[in-house]
Amino acid sequence: MRTTVTRPLALVYRGGATAPGCAESVAALLERSRWNFDVHFVGPREYLHMNEHTLGSAALYAQPGGDELRPAWRRMRRHRHAVRNYVAGGGRYLGFCLGGYLAGATPGFDLLPGDADRYITTARADVADTDATVVDVDWRGTRTELYFQDGPVFDVRADRDLEVLASYPNGEIAALTASFGAGRVGVVGPHPEADGDWFADSGLSTPADIGTSAGLDLIDAVMTS
Repeated sequence: MRTTVTRPLALVYRGGATAPGCAESVAALLERSRWNFDVHFVGPREYLHMNEHTLGSAALYAQPGGDELRPAWRRMRRHRHAVRNYVAGGGRYLGFCLGGYLAGATPGFDLLPGDADRYITTARADVADTDATVVDVDWRGTRTELYFQDGPVFDVRADRDLEVLASYPNGEIAALTASFGAGRVGVVGPHPEADGDWFADSGLSTPADIGTSAGLDLIDAVMTS
């Protein structure tokens, strides 16, 4: 008798709260991970729509990057209850750049033990504007170059379940995982999912390691914690 193996479902939001290409890059990163995800898009124009039933079937939900926070929140705030219930019940939330902002509280899903804010406004930030650039982060003790465009820092209180994965040059948190209820949240300010096209389209030199290893580490951290 043949046994059917069910792959864990990973949902990636795609819609008005994302920028072109962001959802697809997150999906590609998830597909490269060791978790054998069955990756699908979810959103207003997808065949899967955002609701508690759809989220409840997923092992992981990913919120990609996008444009400005407040317009994005106007589109996503109707899903606040569903997302919070999903994670509190044992789900995994993965937020990239705007998705990291949306994990915060002002405004956002309020999934973090604290909040998210703009890196460029922090003291001694090495980026001063919203143009696309490359930032050097300390990712678990290794200098890592990542694509960056007005991403967040995470101002969080000490918590026994908090794991800091990466920091910016000024010491601010660039990536972390934290518990929320029975679930886990992973957020990152830069874009470890960015491929070579992102750098080329922005007129930036492509690093030798474009961030894939950091992105895969983030996925592992949110899935295994």
